[in-house]
Amino acid sequence: MDVADDLTLDELRAALAPALPAEAAFDGWRDAALVAAAAAVGADADRARLAIPGGPVDMIDLWFAHVDRLMAEQLPPDRLRAMRMRDRIAALVTVRLEAVAPYREALRRALSILAMPQHAAAGARLGWRAADHMWRLAGDTATGFPHYSKRLSLLGVYGSTLLALLGDESEALADTHAFLARRIDDVMRIEILKAQLRPDRDRRFSVTRFLGRMRYPVA
Repeated sequence: MDVADDLTLDELRAALAPALPAEAAFDGWRDAALVAAAAAVGADADRARLAIPGGPVDMIDLWFAHVDRLMAEQLPPDRLRAMRMRDRIAALVTVRLEAVAPYREALRRALSILAMPQHAAAGARLGWRAADHMWRLAGDTATGFPHYSKRLSLLGVYGSTLLALLGDESEALADTHAFLARRIDDVMRIEILKAQLRPDRDRRFSVTRFLGRMRYPVA
């Protein structure tokens, strides 16, 4: 009996997640990678297929969800609270980069798959999930338009930084970290500008206030 045979399917998925990218780097996000990952964790190949029935996108989804969990584990709320918001976002993105950096070929193949027209919706969903998770861990409580605009901005930062990572040959990924710092600075400047341009409620025209002042002029 294989070691992983007594795991539930959810537990098996969790066990397979960190093993998949190492195999996908050689075999691509295909059945061969799933079979190899199953062997690596002591699971039956057919049971692994039952746990991950959706093919390449399901495998990539599982890996990215694993990165989400790693990020939350390495940056718990008490650690993040001690940082400025800018530093929280930088730390969260950095943890993700460090998690995927050893598997850059698997990442390259994953992004290529998600860029295909038939997988565009799945790619957008996974990107949004990552951005939303980062903002929530950072303590963001924005609602309405700011909620969506922040996530879109971070999605742009994260996506472009992943692309920078793929071509980075600098020591300790120095170029990627510098690129990330510049992009976050750009986003923070935009957020500050948006806050400055946001209308002051006390300065908005109010018919009621205007008529009141006509009746009771300010001395």
